[in-house]
Amino acid sequence: MTPSLAAAFFPYEELAAALLPHAAEGDDGSHDVAHILRVFRNAMRIQAEEAGDARILAAAVLLHDCVAVEKNSPFRAQASRLAAEKAAKVLTSMRWADADVAAVAHAITAHSFSANIPPESKEAKILQDADRLDAIGMVGAARCFYIAGRMGSGLYDPADPMAQERPLDDKAFAIDHFETKLFKLADGFQTATGRALATERHERLKHVLDLFLDEI
Repeated sequence: MTPSLAAAFFPYEELAAALLPHAAEGDDGSHDVAHILRVFRNAMRIQAEEAGDARILAAAVLLHDCVAVEKNSPFRAQASRLAAEKAAKVLTSMRWADADVAAVAHAITAHSFSANIPPESKEAKILQDADRLDAIGMVGAARCFYIAGRMGSGLYDPADPMAQERPLDDKAFAIDHFETKLFKLADGFQTATGRALATERHERLKHVLDLFLDEI
């Protein structure tokens, strides 16, 4: 772990240096350290307005994707639970208090769209918002196309790009994922600050799709 990368997680550089070696598995560029850093910055921006325990939140962000489960895996809905279990073991080995470990684990478990578990704590709500912000806007569009390529999907159906006469199929076509999931995310934000940021990024996401459709 390079000091400069840990320093990007200011003011939690020491925590980042300790946790980043456990933070990401595999080679998924949509759930790598760059994603973790973007989520951290989103989370700190929201926490500055919404309060909550920033140390708990920082640890939850750093470890929220610490177990890799591919998008097309039948175990995808279990990814956040598996990550929470691993995070709890890591933090327990660092002698974190049981209550703090449980708080981090809940935030990680509840952050996932696939898990469909309501976030109960302030930190869990902020982590869910911060992670979902990275799924919309320009970065969200980039991640959508990246994952489509990783899964072997096409960009769009050349005969019916907008699925006017066929069922949406985001496993086959990347832009179908905008309608099946990405455009729905802005309605589910937990905090006022997160909702405001989501509204802005949702408009960007729509603009990206409009530009794409214009060019094809």
